[in-house]
Amino acid sequence: MATALAEFAARSIAAGIGATVVVDLWALLLRRALGWASLDWSMAGRWIGHLRSGRFAHERIAAAPVVRGERAIGWVFHYAVGIVFAAALLAVMGADWARRPTLIACLATGWLTIVFPWFVMQPAMGAGVAAARTPHPPRARLQSLLTHTVFGVGLYLAFAGLALLFPSAAA
Repeated sequence: MATALAEFAARSIAAGIGATVVVDLWALLLRRALGWASLDWSMAGRWIGHLRSGRFAHERIAAAPVVRGERAIGWVFHYAVGIVFAAALLAVMGADWARRPTLIACLATGWLTIVFPWFVMQPAMGAGVAAARTPHPPRARLQSLLTHTVFGVGLYLAFAGLALLFPSAAA
């Protein structure tokens, strides 16, 4: 039992970090190729920092008071969320799936995770539901959808890589 739990945690952490790195590389490519900015993780850190004082929603997160360490808080949050989503996928799909992961399960996870930015983070940070209050809502939505699709691909690459490296291990 303890070994299975340790294996589950190790795979979740490795896959979550791997998929999030793929997302960050994607964001870098979009910024360099198209000039599209991704979320400033210090703003996410600011949002999280204000949660401690009971403030969930902001008119405009950029106008909220600075939180000490917000950039680090935001980056840790970014990777922690990737790990949690990877763990959720692994918990649903199980150990056998982890030995032979499927792209469709990973893509579906990526697409399901779009709920979090569109209906939680963006409204709470002042961007509106599904980025409705941003300067270019359709582009922001497309960028979110593409990013979460890339996250799904990253999950697949990470879980498939782990299956190749550790084929007989249980999840």
